[in-house]
Amino acid sequence: MNKLLTTMFAFAVACVTVAAQAQTIQGNAENGSKKIAMCMGCHGIIGYQASFPEIYKVPKIAGQSASYISAALTAYKGGDRKHPTMRAIADSLSEQDIADLAAYYSTLGAKEGDAPPATVKAPSEAVQALISRDKENACTKCHGANFNTPNDGTVPKLAGQYSDYLFVALKSYKIDKGAQIGRSNAVMSGQAKRYSNAELKELASYIGSLPGEVKTVPESRFHDK
Repeated sequence: MNKLLTTMFAFAVACVTVAAQAQTIQGNAENGSKKIAMCMGCHGIIGYQASFPEIYKVPKIAGQSASYISAALTAYKGGDRKHPTMRAIADSLSEQDIADLAAYYSTLGAKEGDAPPATVKAPSEAVQALISRDKENACTKCHGANFNTPNDGTVPKLAGQYSDYLFVALKSYKIDKGAQIGRSNAVMSGQAKRYSNAELKELASYIGSLPGEVKTVPESRFHDK
């Protein structure tokens, strides 16, 4: 019994140590700039299109928050987000790699005084009805009134993101047990399932039309001169 208790105690200590180490990992943007070889082929080309699970522009990630980028990569690595290419890339990354890449992309292309306006163009009545369909859990409650000031670091900035990507991402939350597509997130899954695909497309179109901080920054230093 003593041996069992000792083993259990050692395991618990190990878990606490790993958790503490994870919390202390700090991203380094300069180191991250040296780890983007697998990223820039898609995310470093303006308007680059992916073809799985359907044709859409890959998301703009420069200017996105570091905590969200880290959370997204960790979700791909753990399988909560299913996408063969992103899963393979995330699997190859250590926690430090993820933190460094997140730090790099969160500051890439940022310019002082470049923040979008706090107030944005009002949506049509139809879109406003979609945004506030569930008044207690309206889209703006988490993503901000301008869809660029999320209430938590793990929540993405959406304003100005490619509309077709937003549409594909929103639909993916409606897929519970897909082998290669789908996203596991209780909050977003519950929200997305309240809308038809046509309604999600309308939401994505409006949000993508708003001014935002996210952008695609070409990696010109890697191109032939």
